[in-house]
Amino acid sequence: MAPPDPNTILNALRVVVDPDLGRDIVSLGFIKNLSIDGGSIAFAIELTTPACPVKDQMREQAAAAVRGVPGVTAVDVRMTANVRSASAPETGRPPLPGVKNVIAVGAGKGGVGKTTVAVNLALALARFGSRVGILDGDIYGPNVPMMLGLGSTQLTTDGKQIVPAEKHGVQVISMGFLTADDSPVIWRGPMLHQAIQQFFREVAWADLDYLIVDMPPGTGDVALSLSQTVPVVGSIVVTTPQAVSLADSLRAVKMYQKLNIPPIGIVENMSYYACPNCHHESDIFGHGGGERMATQLGVPFLGRLPIYQPIREGGDTGVPIVVSEPGSVAGRAFATVAERAAAQVSIAAHKAAEANKGKIPLIQVR
Repeated sequence: MAPPDPNTILNALRVVVDPDLGRDIVSLGFIKNLSIDGGSIAFAIELTTPACPVKDQMREQAAAAVRGVPGVTAVDVRMTANVRSASAPETGRPPLPGVKNVIAVGAGKGGVGKTTVAVNLALALARFGSRVGILDGDIYGPNVPMMLGLGSTQLTTDGKQIVPAEKHGVQVISMGFLTADDSPVIWRGPMLHQAIQQFFREVAWADLDYLIVDMPPGTGDVALSLSQTVPVVGSIVVTTPQAVSLADSLRAVKMYQKLNIPPIGIVENMSYYACPNCHHESDIFGHGGGERMATQLGVPFLGRLPIYQPIREGGDTGVPIVVSEPGSVAGRAFATVAERAAAQVSIAAHKAAEANKGKIPLIQVR
């Protein structure tokens, strides 16, 4: 029997569909390095994020589809990833050098665990194999260095730009590196805007798939500066289930929408408490409020995060839960949020590519 030809193999692979993008992996251009050696078939599936929750199922479906082709005796499928940028050139704003996707993590009010979510989201994406950075945009309360165990870090330069610190494979920049621990930052809006611009433009971000920006709580100057400085793929809003938090979170979502920063999704933090002894779950702050708000707004719901003492301890000691207990219920919950957030970025990048197909990019010249 003659060995199968490449078109036959590709046609067989069209049955495998990316669930997020809704198209088969052949038309999406995911099949790379197809080789045929007699009856032995080898190829790679290049996904749009290493944080794809169904990559194992896709590999198995692809292998099964090719094994069904007459003449095939062996199949070798390798899974790779290449994160696409969702920044549309028609925005007129130049993309940020060294960064494919900027994601804002915000909250309508303080005290909902926004920085904890931002830090663990960045670490979870990095654990999946993405290149990740985190920018501490909470100028007045820069807590990211403490949560990552970088309290005494001094930044360096490469002669032209600031070199970000690095911990657990994540690049980090924060006002906390530039001030004493007990020194307040007392700035008006123009100074905040200048600082945000410097953090983006004067930092040597190195080939990042995702840059997570930990925003200050509320609807203030930093969000406006962010929207005016770089293209932002979207925002993640952190809330708790209680009514007061939900009301403020609704304002935060609408603020990002007005600034043309589309919501990637809602995260419900402190969603429930599971007793470590009896395992009974108590909805201390209410139940399901974040998911109901996401449904009301037509925004993706990224997941619930439990009240779990090691989450707080990890933030205090500089060893976040995604690093200390990745297999715990809380660690897996953060991983789920990361997977769903990455999926939304992939969808946004795909839509941007389709919308801009055949267009001449227009980049603002300064």
